[in-house]
Amino acid sequence: MTASPSSSSRSLSRTLRRNLLNPAALGYLALVAAVGVWVGVDTLFVEHADASFAGVWLFLVTAPTSFLFAALPGGLPFVGVVLGAVIQAFVVGAAYRWAVERPMKNAHLGNA
Repeated sequence: MTASPSSSSRSLSRTLRRNLLNPAALGYLALVAAVGVWVGVDTLFVEHADASFAGVWLFLVTAPTSFLFAALPGGLPFVGVVLGAVIQAFVVGAAYRWAVERPMKNAHLGNA
């Protein structure tokens, strides 16, 4: 019994949705977005006597995935930041779902 392409794409989209749209994954993405806004404000509006290391924080909050793209030329390292944020949000969301949805063993809290 093989799955049709439409059912496998529904399964993939459902898995992506369930792992990316939960509190842990959305919280991680909000953290990455907040760091991105902070880096943008620091880059555009704050005067520095020398170079600022604010941009490094984007790579740190999306590490280790973003480090795979760090040596690429031009704007490609920031593609790694976006890709790293999505991949890691998926992993954080999957870990959250595993922790919340797993059956509890020995869940007796009373005095036995």
